[in-house]
Amino acid sequence: MSAGGPDEYMIDSRDGRIGRVMGREGPYVQLRPPGGGREWDCPPEALRPVPPAVLLRARVRERNRQGRLRG
Repeated sequence: MSAGGPDEYMIDSRDGRIGRVMGREGPYVQLRPPGGGREWDCPPEALRPVPPAVLLRARVRERNRQGRLRG
């Protein structure tokens, strides 16, 4: 399974959380929840692609949060 590129959304199959790939730290991929929050480490083999409908919801949530922070 691909570890995902920067800014790509992936699912941590260990617990089902969706995160945006922020980078790598040692053997782990760092993910951040849509809309911000604390990053967490995920082994690359636990990453799964996000279904399109779920990805759309995650991106909308992130944009909504960004709008609230600016406004």
